[in-house]
Amino acid sequence: MAVSTPVLRVEHLAKAYGRVVTARDVSFDVAAGEVLGVVGPNGAGKSTLLSLVTGTTPADGGRVRLDGVDVTRASAARRSALGVGRSYQVPRPFGQMSVFENVLVGAAYGGARRGREAHRQAAGALERCGMTRLADTPAGSLRLLDRKRLELARALATGPRLVLLDEIAGGLTDAELPELVALVADLRSSGLAVVWIEHIVHALLQVVDRLMCLALGDVVAIGDPHAVMRDPRVVEVYLGSGPADEVGA
Repeated sequence: MAVSTPVLRVEHLAKAYGRVVTARDVSFDVAAGEVLGVVGPNGAGKSTLLSLVTGTTPADGGRVRLDGVDVTRASAARRSALGVGRSYQVPRPFGQMSVFENVLVGAAYGGARRGREAHRQAAGALERCGMTRLADTPAGSLRLLDRKRLELARALATGPRLVLLDEIAGGLTDAELPELVALVADLRSSGLAVVWIEHIVHALLQVVDRLMCLALGDVVAIGDPHAVMRDPRVVEVYLGSGPADEVGA
């Protein structure tokens, strides 16, 4: 896919904790209506990369641009206001609050919406994620799939142009995965830019336009998803000795 004016452009991003390097000269971009998948072994720096993009972790070097605007020194709140939404690997709902109240928090604080506008934004995010029927349910009582949906709905309630997904399929059954893949495909078709970290590779391959493999903070390969999964360097650092098509099956 040709990328002319990306929503997100990451340039030579670097981050280290002492001798532990979590990002070393990482560069990539993501366009509107594109899904970039991210794979890699544990400790590759994948979740840290999302934190560097959202601004919750400061970078040691490099730049992050949103719609061409340099936000490298901008706060996480500022980046959220500019259109960055994120879900977390482990869902973090306010358990005693209802599903709707959880999403309303995203609209009001992450998206800076107020009053009726915040309610409309929250209701729209719930509907999009198939959660309307559970609006009054305490978030702490949800099954895992619905917690994942809630995590995504709360991110969407901020009104993002860029959505960062951190292993949103983790822990789901094979029967539940198609619903999640359909949700991500819907995000893409609506014109959002999506970065999706996932260990369940067969779910990624159903929807991503490009795939990036990270290892020890380095970009090992990026490009056509199936070509990346067959890249000998990716096989060596991530897949081990098994056939690429079996990963995540």
